[in-house]
Amino acid sequence: LSLKFGDIGNLKGLVIRFLLTTTYYQLSVQNWFSLHRLQLLYNHSIQATFNATRIYAPASYSYHCEHVSSLQRYDALLIPSSANDLSKLWEVTFIDFQIQGFNIQEGHFAYAKDCESFFSPAILMGLVMSLILLLVLAYALHMLIHLKSLERHYECKASPAYFGQMKDSDMGDEKEPLRSSGNESYELRNQQFCKIYI
Repeated sequence: LSLKFGDIGNLKGLVIRFLLTTTYYQLSVQNWFSLHRLQLLYNHSIQATFNATRIYAPASYSYHCEHVSSLQRYDALLIPSSANDLSKLWEVTFIDFQIQGFNIQEGHFAYAKDCESFFSPAILMGLVMSLILLLVLAYALHMLIHLKSLERHYECKASPAYFGQMKDSDMGDEKEPLRSSGNESYELRNQQFCKIYI
């Protein structure tokens, strides 16, 4: 696929050439196209060549990317073909780039496969938040599992300090104190009390 710009300043006959290939993949059961190489031509000769990386889509789709560039700040999808090539002297950037090499119908692009990587900033933030929530849940489950059981630490003892009622049938005699050496005292009875250890 060639884009011919003609003469631009000192550049005579500027042409940007996209070399596209198509391949059939059995796993996806369909053809995929990829941008294999980008060439810059002027003065009737190839002046710069860039190898394209990660620019591909199903053959029935188009490919779209906000920036396709040789610059690192735009993720450098275009790599100079060799260190000795003149391409290292060029900086190429396409903005709002969309291409489709095959199965074009009515002169319109098909549905676009976007270049946005799987680990975009929004997805990374969602993964980090999910990890934090997962750690909080794991900590809560850990605390619940290691919570001591009340049945194992439930101890009952007898208390000697309970003032119980007398078993006398007469109500008047029920509250009558026991006389011993001139001191008043009441009958002490035992009642169980419990301690809970947590």
